[in-house]
Amino acid sequence: MARNDRKLDQAARAAWMYYVAGKTQHEIADILGTSRQVAQRLVALAAENGLVNVNITHPIARCMALAGKLQERFGLSLCQVVPSQGMDNASINQMIAVTGAEVMSQFIRQEEPQIIAVGSGRTLRAAIEELTEIERPQHSCVSLIGAIAADGSCTRYDVPLWMAEKTQGRYFILPAPLFADSAQDRALWCNHRIYRTVTEKASQADVTFVGIGQIDQHCPLYADGFITRDEVNALVNEGAVAEMIGHFINRQGARVNSELDNRLTSVKLTAQSQTPIIAFAGGKDKYQAIEAVLAGKWISGLVTDEETAMMLLNLSDSTSH
Repeated sequence: MARNDRKLDQAARAAWMYYVAGKTQHEIADILGTSRQVAQRLVALAAENGLVNVNITHPIARCMALAGKLQERFGLSLCQVVPSQGMDNASINQMIAVTGAEVMSQFIRQEEPQIIAVGSGRTLRAAIEELTEIERPQHSCVSLIGAIAADGSCTRYDVPLWMAEKTQGRYFILPAPLFADSAQDRALWCNHRIYRTVTEKASQADVTFVGIGQIDQHCPLYADGFITRDEVNALVNEGAVAEMIGHFINRQGARVNSELDNRLTSVKLTAQSQTPIIAFAGGKDKYQAIEAVLAGKWISGLVTDEETAMMLLNLSDSTSH
């Protein structure tokens, strides 16, 4: 890489940290291993060279290379990798959210009516929060996952509503809890006319956006009260490492048969779908889950971070340049 290109890469990296992750120049200096004055000049250089214009327009070379390798390795039709070296998980997730919003916009801006299926997850919700309002009342946002908690309240998993508000499109809620009380109770929910109408609409989606959750003692499903600690332990014992809208997946990418499947009301996901299924996930705690989802070909698009990408590709820092 030419010296000027390397300098612009560093400037773009500093701009990502400053404008997207909200890092101070002192923090940027620590991450890049340079002085605060150099960090300040890099941020200024990014602005002077037109790299910053609401979005950062200069793609970092290594991130682009990693995205290309991930696409080739895992047969993805779309991949974006954000810079993450030296960053904490909160900053990484913010960067993924900003880039995820840009990816979503590519589909939402279309004038032709679109059916947009939306799953769940904190990163996915953060990406939708970063979306600029795009008035597309002709679009429909369809929920893939029940957002009703056991006490009847709606939960933070009601992510599609946020997208519908950003697009002014129609919103179709899946009228069920994520996990019914029993298999018999699930049958009652899933045989309801409205449930069947919404799941049929979801099956016609032009694009699907999902998050990827890990399965461990700190996983979102447990933290938010959807499953118990005993159920987490059972899933771990059964080999589950990943979760998408309540579907549990092992390291080889196969569905894990668990007792929870008999109570799950989410729209059924299928591997190697013919329509785009794009996931937003990154950070060290998500690596194994992302790897499992890619192994099973459950998604066709991914927005992640560079350190996760390097782990997925089994690259060391020295071989990725």
